Amino acid sequence: MRSKYVAYIGSYSYTGSAKGITICDVDMEKGKFTKRTEVEVNNSSYMVASRDEKTLYSIADEGVIAFRIMGNGGLSKLNTKNIRGMRGCHLSVDKSGKYLMVSGYHDGKATLLSLNPDGSVGDIIDGVYDQGIGSVAERTFRPHVSCARMTDDQKYILIADLGIDQVKVFRFDKADGRMRQIDTLRCELQSGPRHFRFSPDRRYLYLLYELKNVIDVYAFHEEEDGDEVSFEKIQTISTFNEKDRDPLIAACQMRFSPDTEASHLFVSNAGINTISIYGRDFKTGLLTMKGSLPIGGEYPKDFCIFPDEKHIAVANNESGTITFLNVDYEHGLLSMSARELAIDEPNCICMVKCTG
Repeated sequence: MRSKYVAYIGSYSYTGSAKGITICDVDMEKGKFTKRTEVEVNNSSYMVASRDEKTLYSIADEGVIAFRIMGNGGLSKLNTKNIRGMRGCHLSVDKSGKYLMVSGYHDGKATLLSLNPDGSVGDIIDGVYDQGIGSVAERTFRPHVSCARMTDDQKYILIADLGIDQVKVFRFDKADGRMRQIDTLRCELQSGPRHFRFSPDRRYLYLLYELKNVIDVYAFHEEEDGDEVSFEKIQTISTFNEKDRDPLIAACQMRFSPDTEASHLFVSNAGINTISIYGRDFKTGLLTMKGSLPIGGEYPKDFCIFPDEKHIAVANNESGTITFLNVDYEHGLLSMSARELAIDEPNCICMVKCTG
């Protein structure tokens, strides 16, 4: 029997045209979504599912909301937790499902919260306000935390700040729940480090820059005693084809293909409204661009790769659409797989497998 999937699309709700989260049924064969219903959330700017896909977490004006994912993909609210800061822009869950990281663009704060056994959000464990100044008014003038993640072994937490052009490295002490800074990756001024991801084997770090529009690849090294870590830059590669160069390009999102070796990497670019496809050598960590093509919408703020790896759904924030693309990995091509879906100001997409 073929597995069923459901997709959740988070939107801003302040205009009244969207309620917050739109639940869609996924047609895996045709590579498209069909709207089912909406759930009220005040400005769902980002969502993430737990690794076991039993819980969905959404940013909201009130903090973070946890939902139990029902067997048919419906959502049942578990709780809401205040993060004692301004509304976040990014969420991540650790591999064990015990911790949730919230990134604060507006206040430059990274917040670490515990997760309860039932998936609900627990207490704040620790929080860090970034300090410092950048170089250009507003966007890169003051701290703007854009991404925070815990490593799968729960030893380290990395925090990217595109406002002050730094990625800070913390050791996480589970005994007292404290984050202690041990290193800083100082990026080029006005580069805007936005998102990062470790390879599945944690040997390589991929860092995406919103303003510089490149991906830096680092080899990650850890001393045997775990007291020191180091990052060796081994590659810098553009997020777009040179022929598409434009001063208004802004790299938005970066995701691995869902296969176990993460053999491909995808990046979306606003301004020129493209997605770039890279092949990834899992032995060396190096990337090779295979293609970069239009996505049929404006401001591809987020996207998700279908579990069959044959299709991509793109959340186009400014055009208010979800566009659906076929992926040709061999030739690095993207082609429309279905009609676009109208969703007001979509911010993010999350897809999970139904259990019922």
